[in-house]
Amino acid sequence: MRHFLGKLAIIALTLLGAMLLLAMLVTDGKPLVERSEAISPHSVAQAKRLLAANDPRQQQRGEIRTVVLPISLLDEGVNYLAGRYLHGRGALQLQPDGASIALSVALPARRFLNLHALVAPGEGMPRIASAHLGQLPLPTTLIEFAAAHAIAAYGFEKEWAMAVQALRDVSFDATRGTASLTYAWEPDILDRARAAALSEADIKRLRESQLSLTALLAYRAPGTRISLAEVLGATIPSTDDAALRGRATLLVLASHLAGKDLAAVVPAARNWPRVRWVTITLAGRHDLAQHFVISAALAAWAGEPVADAIGLYKELEDARHGSGFSFIDLAADRAGTRFGEILIRNPEQLMAAMRTTFRDEQLLPAVGDLPEYLHQPEFTSRFENPESPQFKAMTAEIERRLDTLPLYR
Repeated sequence: MRHFLGKLAIIALTLLGAMLLLAMLVTDGKPLVERSEAISPHSVAQAKRLLAANDPRQQQRGEIRTVVLPISLLDEGVNYLAGRYLHGRGALQLQPDGASIALSVALPARRFLNLHALVAPGEGMPRIASAHLGQLPLPTTLIEFAAAHAIAAYGFEKEWAMAVQALRDVSFDATRGTASLTYAWEPDILDRARAAALSEADIKRLRESQLSLTALLAYRAPGTRISLAEVLGATIPSTDDAALRGRATLLVLASHLAGKDLAAVVPAARNWPRVRWVTITLAGRHDLAQHFVISAALAAWAGEPVADAIGLYKELEDARHGSGFSFIDLAADRAGTRFGEILIRNPEQLMAAMRTTFRDEQLLPAVGDLPEYLHQPEFTSRFENPESPQFKAMTAEIERRLDTLPLYR
């Protein structure tokens, strides 16, 4: 018996040692990628230009096109997706023989999971030439197997197959810092990707929300001003599924205020009645209504695929208001975020507030005295950076003012 237990102990210690060695090989004490998750205004502008030049609505089925993408834009895109889905950081850089992709994900005990892969160009979908997890080399077949299962787990097999079929060639130009993608356009790719982001029940609620907003604004003259509180009070129904209906209303409003067609997210919306354009304001300002609603929608749809589209609304909105940094805009963003969170976590509290005389003052406290229109030199002179005590004091003051509103307590 002792002999057996001794062997069992040796086996257990050997396995434990192997597991510790494997953990040391696949994890690191430092991240391979250290950077902010934010997308720069320059990249947002680049993306807008590329979308305008390659508008899918202007392309015919089967049409062969080549789009040239700046590597800097792809790099920020990889980093954004790593932060959005892995809570990590990512980077893409050109190498003489392809493009290297690096991903870092934080683990407990100050360890990091670092993945580095080399993507080789060629005809069709690019292939992974080599990959390492920490110091451990990974077989490329294992990476492809894991990627295929991840795609299947999220239910995107058909979309992926269509994308593979559409992509004809990928090449990199290290001198110019660009990647060229040649593809045969297939409209179904776009519609399937959009439809996959929402359930049938979500689409039904979005249609009802659009009809409600359309009816509210139908008889108002173009350019009429209406308060955001009035719009929300009239279009968010007090029902058992108020949270789900409310977030549908916020997405419809966010698309409307961002000046984007809801059909870009929900293809079925092409056949829905159009919302008449009026000026929706918060505290008398249209821009504050935009900031509030887009942030509220982002908070209400957090974790859902459609949140990426709302996030793009926010990036485009921030780029459009290029008149300098504004703490008033930041206050509207924070108020909207709180509104969206309360809608999802405690809709009864929100419904109770809406049953009274609902006003803008219940959504946003007095913020007219906060600094705005701060261009870079003035901002740096007064607040240095977002980590400075001066900046944190201003954000703390915004949170304090929001705390004074019963809705956000």
